[in-house]
Amino acid sequence: MFLFNEDVNGFIRTPEISAYASKVSAIPEVRTFLMEMQRSLARKNSVIMDGRDIGTVVLPHADVKVFLTASAEARAQRRMLELQEKGQNYSYEEILRDMRERDERDTKRAAAPLKAAEDAHLLDTTALSIEESVDELSKLINGVMKA
Repeated sequence: MFLFNEDVNGFIRTPEISAYASKVSAIPEVRTFLMEMQRSLARKNSVIMDGRDIGTVVLPHADVKVFLTASAEARAQRRMLELQEKGQNYSYEEILRDMRERDERDTKRAAAPLKAAEDAHLLDTTALSIEESVDELSKLINGVMKA
C-alpha cells in the first residue's frame, strides 16, 4: 500500500491502525466509497482481494471465494512476530486482546458483518505455515478455476 508514493505497509498493520480501520469501516459512507473503489478495481483488473466482507458484499459474484481463518491465538502470534521483525514491540496479550475485540466488532456490525459467504471455501490456517497456506490456496483456486 502506498500513500503519496510512500510505502506504508508497515504502518497500517499495527494494532492501533487495525483498530481504527475496524471502527472507521463501520461508517456507512466510508463503506460505500471503498466498496465502489474495490469493485472498480476488480472490473478493470484480474484481482485477488482480501477483506472481511469481500465475498459477501463487495464481490458477491467472484469466481472463487475463500473464507480464510485461523484461531485468534495463531493470528496474534503471527502478528506479534511480524511486528517484531519490523522493530515494533507489542505483547502477545495486547495483540490477542485487540484481535478479539476487532473480531467481535466486525462480526456484530450492522453494515457488512464479518461472515463467510454461503458459497465460500473455508480454509483454516491455524496449523499451517505461510508456505503451506499459499500452497493450499493455490490448490483450491486452481481446482475451482479448472472445474
